[in-house]
Amino acid sequence: MEFRQIIKAAGQLVDFAGVAVMVAGAVVALPLALRGHQPRQLPPGAGKLGFYRSYRQLLGRSILLGLELLVAADIIRTVAVTPTFESVGVLAIIVLIRTFLSFSLELEISGRWPWQKDPAAARSGADAPAG
Repeated sequence: MEFRQIIKAAGQLVDFAGVAVMVAGAVVALPLALRGHQPRQLPPGAGKLGFYRSYRQLLGRSILLGLELLVAADIIRTVAVTPTFESVGVLAIIVLIRTFLSFSLELEISGRWPWQKDPAAARSGADAPAG
C-alpha cells in the first residue's frame, strides 16, 4: 500500500469516527435527557435543566466532538494527499466555518465563550490558599 493511500484511508477513518460520534451522541443523549441528566456544575442561580435543554446540551457536546474529528480528517487529507493552494484555501474556509460552529455550540452549552473562564473555577481558585 502506498503512503498516499494510507493517509487517505486514515482521513476516511477519522471522517467516519466524526460522523459516528455525532450519531452515537444523538442516540445516547436521548435516554440520558429522559432520565433527567444534569451537568456537574450549573451556573449560580440556575435551576435544574428540563428535558429539552438537557438533550440540547448533550447533543451539542457530541456535535462539538464530531466537528473536531471532521476538521482533523480534512486536515489529514488536505495536507498529506492533495496539498495545492486551492485545496488549502478550501480547507481554510471549512475550518473557519467549523470553528464558528464550535464557538456557537460552546456558547450554547456552557453559556460563555471558550476563552472565558468558568465562574465556578475562578471562585474556587480565589478561595484556595496562596502558596
